[in-house]
Amino acid sequence: MSEIRPWRTIVRRKSRQIMVGSVPVGGDAPITVQTMTNTPTEDAVATIDQIRRCEDAGADLIRVSCPDVASTAALGKIVKASRIPIIADIHFHYKRALEAADAGAACLRINPGNIGSADRVAEVVRAAKANGCAIRIGVNGGSLERHLLEKYGEPCPEALVESALDHIKLLQDHDFHEYKVAVKASDVFLAVSAYMGLAEAVDCPLHLGITEAGGLIGGTVKSAIGIGNLLWAGIGDTLRVSLSAEPEEEVRVGFEILKSLGLRTRGVRVVSCPSCARQGFDVIRTVEALEARLQHIKTPISLSVLGCVVNGPGEARETDIGLTGGGNGKHMVYLSGVTDHTVQSEEMLDHIVALVEAKAAEMEAAADAAAAKVGEPAE
Repeated sequence: MSEIRPWRTIVRRKSRQIMVGSVPVGGDAPITVQTMTNTPTEDAVATIDQIRRCEDAGADLIRVSCPDVASTAALGKIVKASRIPIIADIHFHYKRALEAADAGAACLRINPGNIGSADRVAEVVRAAKANGCAIRIGVNGGSLERHLLEKYGEPCPEALVESALDHIKLLQDHDFHEYKVAVKASDVFLAVSAYMGLAEAVDCPLHLGITEAGGLIGGTVKSAIGIGNLLWAGIGDTLRVSLSAEPEEEVRVGFEILKSLGLRTRGVRVVSCPSCARQGFDVIRTVEALEARLQHIKTPISLSVLGCVVNGPGEARETDIGLTGGGNGKHMVYLSGVTDHTVQSEEMLDHIVALVEAKAAEMEAAADAAAAKVGEPAE
C-alpha cells in the first residue's frame, strides 16, 4: 500500500535489538530517550530524587557517573529505587565497571580510549556477561586513542569509525554481542559524518548525541540539527541531548526532536505562532504557561495556540484542540478541528488546561477499553 504522505516517511535503518534491562533498544523498538544525572552519585538520596524528575519527564533510560568507590557503593540503592534502567558511566578505572555490574547496572558505558588495556576491557566484558549487562561503546572525538590521532592527524569521521570498529571487534572476540555504539563529537559535521559511516559498517544499535553541545538554547539547536539529520535519515536507536542544563530539560528536548519527526508522540505537541501586533492575547506568555502546566500530560495530544485569525483556523483544523485570538478579549476554541465555542481572556488558561486534561482522560479511557477488549476471550 502506498503512503498517503510519502514525503513524511522515515525508513529506519535495520539494526539488531539488544536489551538494556527491561527496555529494548534497536530493531523495531521505539527510539529511546535518555539523560544523565549530575548529582554526586554517592549521595543516593539526591540522585534518586533527580532520577524521579527525569522519569516524570519521560526518560526511558538514565546514566549515572561512577568515578569512585563511593559512587559504585551507592549504586545498588539507586538501581533498586529507579523505575527505569540505570547505565553506569565509567571512565579511566575499569574496576568501577566491575563494581557497577555487580551493583545491578543494566548497561556499562565505557570509553575504550581511556579505560586501559585490552585485558582490562576483557575483564569488563566478563563482568557484563556474568551480570546480564549490556555495554555501550562510547567513542568521542575529544578522547580518541593516540595511535589514531597520529594516523589521521586530527579527529575525523574515519578515525571515530575505526576506533568504534576496533572495540566492537574486541567485544565480539569475547563472544559478547549485547552492545550499542556512539561516535560523538562536539562538531556537528564530524559527528553526523561519523555516524553515517558507522551505520553502513555495522548492524548494532546506535546511540546518538552531539557531545558538549552547549547551553539550553545553543545546545538544543546543535543537537536538533545533528540528531535530527541522522534520525531523518533513519539512523539512531537511542539518544541523549547533551546540554549544560538540568537533565529533565535534556529529556524534554529529546522528545521534542522525536515528536517533530513523528518518531515519538508523548505528551502535548504545541503549534503556536511567534506573535505580532494582530494578536488577540499575549501568545508568548500564554504558550509558556500552557507548556508549564501541561507537562504532566503523557497522552499524545496536539494543541494550537494562534494569536489571530490569519492562520488560526487553518492550524486548528489539524489539531485536537485549538485556540485563536479574537477581538475584545473574546477568543475562539476549536475541538477536533471544528469551531466549538468562545472563551474570555481571564478564563482562557484554566479553560484550555481543563480541555486538554479532559481530552487526555478520554483518550486514555478509550485506549484502556480497547486493550481490555483485545484481552477478552472469544465467544
